[in-house]
Amino acid sequence: MKTTLDINDTLLATAKSLAAKQQTTLTRLIEEGLHLRLRSSRAAPKTNKRKIPVFKGRGGLVAGLNPLSNKAMLDAADDDA
Repeated sequence: MKTTLDINDTLLATAKSLAAKQQTTLTRLIEEGLHLRLRSSRAAPKTNKRKIPVFKGRGGLVAGLNPLSNKAMLDAADDDA
């Protein structure tokens, strides 16, 4: 398939030079570059998954503290300050 690309002049000159040194065509060089880029993007691990830290300590709530009451929890938090 034929297509038109806008490529930086310096990049194009460098690519043409490399293609000549490797005795290949500019088209083949661009195709190889696209193959490499597409392959690496599929193989890249997904980094957006984050692990939530979980406290695995012992203990629990203070005796008499109602965990269903926001006011009681806030009051208990203020007591420690």
